[in-house]
Amino acid sequence: MEKTKTTFFKRKKIDEEIKFRSAGLTVQNLFSSWLGSEDIGFIQYHVKRSSLTLLVHSSIPLGYYAGMCIAAPEKNLPYINQVSAGWQAFLGLSLCLQLLSVGLIFYWSRCRWSNHPISRALQVHTGPQWAGWGAVATSINTEFRRIDKFASGAPGARVIVTDTWVMKVTTYYVHVAQQTDAHLTVTESRQHQMSPDSGTPTQTLTLRVASINQAVNPFDIRLMSTEYSELREKLHAPIRSAANVVIHQTINDRFLDTFRAQADLNQPYLLPSEMEVELCIGCMQVPAGAKLIRLCCEEGYDSGSECRQCFCRPMWCLSCLGRWFSSRQDQDRPETWLASSVPCPTCRSKFCILDVCLVR
Repeated sequence: MEKTKTTFFKRKKIDEEIKFRSAGLTVQNLFSSWLGSEDIGFIQYHVKRSSLTLLVHSSIPLGYYAGMCIAAPEKNLPYINQVSAGWQAFLGLSLCLQLLSVGLIFYWSRCRWSNHPISRALQVHTGPQWAGWGAVATSINTEFRRIDKFASGAPGARVIVTDTWVMKVTTYYVHVAQQTDAHLTVTESRQHQMSPDSGTPTQTLTLRVASINQAVNPFDIRLMSTEYSELREKLHAPIRSAANVVIHQTINDRFLDTFRAQADLNQPYLLPSEMEVELCIGCMQVPAGAKLIRLCCEEGYDSGSECRQCFCRPMWCLSCLGRWFSSRQDQDRPETWLASSVPCPTCRSKFCILDVCLVR
């Protein structure tokens, strides 16, 4: 019974937050003109946002008292000397909380916000590559503007991974870890019977981000299991998993892993010295790393294959080619995918998984 009550109140709180956000009643929306653009200055934006959020949240008790002055005139709350000791204590604590937050924000803002907790978190990453926390902030701002970053989660718990940084944005803080120093471990997985978006069962993963830099405090990030593959592609280091954690990936994600493994076993394509590799025309993010060569007709393979020789130059990366391959399959019969053939996305010559060669 107690567990049911807790679940009910959690769901009610989430519903209320969604209503406020859908109505635009958030700090980001109400003060957008002062905060500026997150895309232009990510760190500066969140330094201002977290400070303003603290100021707004600390004013809630005082706002409640002011609201009760209007909603309950019989209590005579505007006349402090006539109210009960409880209301006087509440008003005193509300004023102290408001003054304390104003003083704290004033202290943070000195020396161009160098005393802010987010600025202090960036200072631990300074070194030969970045002379000060401002240089670290510039690096993060530049990488955040790139379209190939990984971003997921609600506004109060966003997870952002760039080429150099792993970050978690919370209400009052931004956790920052450098990719080369970070170790990620899947510590927990939770099954949810129904997703509010898709109406299907989902799985939430909790990952612990720890850094070899002792000054960086470990932090947890949460994401859906369907986003795990995309996160893993963006990270340079492998992700460890606890022994009791099982990650349920989608069928397409599992097939993509098999597609990559088979491509590693196939004969590689040696790129001619006069040929230059361009960006993949599918994602425009990584160099084209796959070439289609008919290998299934060789000895030991099926000579009656429908595959044809493809004369296209390398134009696709392995991930995009694998996603194209799976998208052309019968989604209700995944057991037939490995033995199937699909047309080349460029010239329409049919190929199978044995014909995919990595560019060397």
